[in-house]
Amino acid sequence: MTKCIIVLWMGFLLDVFLGDPEYRFHPIRLMGHSISLGEKGLRQLGLGGRAGGIILALGLVGVTLSVFLLLSRILNNIYGPLAFLFQVFICFSCLALRDLKEHLDPVVAALEAGDLNTARHRVSRVVGRDVSVLDEKGVCRAAVETLAENFIDGFIAPLFWYMLGGMMGWLLGSDPLQMALCALLVFKVASTMDSMVGYKNERYQAFGWAGAKLDDVMNFIPARLSFLFLFLGAMVTGHDGVRGMRIGFRDRLKHESPNSAHGESFVAGALGIRLGGPTTYGDKTKDKPWLGEGLADATPSDIVKTMWLLCATAWAAMGFASIPLFRLS
Repeated sequence: MTKCIIVLWMGFLLDVFLGDPEYRFHPIRLMGHSISLGEKGLRQLGLGGRAGGIILALGLVGVTLSVFLLLSRILNNIYGPLAFLFQVFICFSCLALRDLKEHLDPVVAALEAGDLNTARHRVSRVVGRDVSVLDEKGVCRAAVETLAENFIDGFIAPLFWYMLGGMMGWLLGSDPLQMALCALLVFKVASTMDSMVGYKNERYQAFGWAGAKLDDVMNFIPARLSFLFLFLGAMVTGHDGVRGMRIGFRDRLKHESPNSAHGESFVAGALGIRLGGPTTYGDKTKDKPWLGEGLADATPSDIVKTMWLLCATAWAAMGFASIPLFRLS
C-alpha cells in the first residue's frame, strides 16, 4: 500500500506543477479515438442502439485494462523502475486539477480586459452551451459551473476509485497498486464515454445509454462525498462552508443528472451567488432551476475564488485519501 500512496502523490504533484499536456498519445485521447472508431464500426454493423453502446462500454473497459496490464508486465520484466514510472504516468494522466484552472484563466483575463467576445470564445472550449448569447454574467456563471461540476468528475471521483481499488486489492490479497490503477482507468472510460456519447439527443439517446449510466453510477458516491472536502476547502479559503452545505443539500438534485448539481450547488452557497438558470444549447433553451439563494450573479472574481476553493478542496481530499492507504501499509 505504500507504493499506492507514493504513486498517488507523485501523480498529483505532477498534475499540480505540470498540468495535463496535450499530445497525440495521451491515454484519455487514445480512449476518445477508440470510442470514435468503436462507434463507427458498431453503427456500420447495425448496432447503433443500446446494445451497441453496451458492447462499446464493455469492449473499451476490456481493451483498456488489458493494454495497461500487458504494458505493466512487459516493463516490469525489462526493468522494474520502468513499470513504476509507467504507473505514475497513468495516475498523472487520469487526474485533472490544474487543467481546470488553465482553461479558465484566459476567460478571467479576457473579462478583466473588457473583451467579452474573447471571453465567450475561450469559455466555449469547456462548455457545451451556446456562448454567443451570453453576457458577462452568463460567461462568469458558465465558468464557475464548469469548474464546480468538472472538479468532481475530473478529480474527486478518480481519487475515490483509486483509493477504493487499492483497498480492494489489499483485501483480496492482490496487488493494491494494480487494482487501484485498474479502478481508476475504468472510471476514466466511463467518464470519457459519457462526455462523447452520453447525450440525450436522437443520435445518442440509445447508443450513449450505457456510457451515461456507468458514469452516473461511478460518480454517485464521489459526488456526495465531495461535500465533506468542499466544506474543508471553504473553511481554508474563508468562504461560508456552512451555507455551502445547506444550499448543497437543498439544491443538489435539481438537475436532471443525479450528480452534476452537487458541486455547483455547494459553490453557489459558499460564495453567495446563484448558478444554473435558463441555458441555451444550439437552438434550444433549457429552463434549468436556479441554484443558490438571492440574486447575486457570478463575477470574474468569483471564478478566481472558485479556483482557490477547489484547489484547497483537492489538498484536503488527498490528505483524507492517504489515511486509509497509509493505515493498511
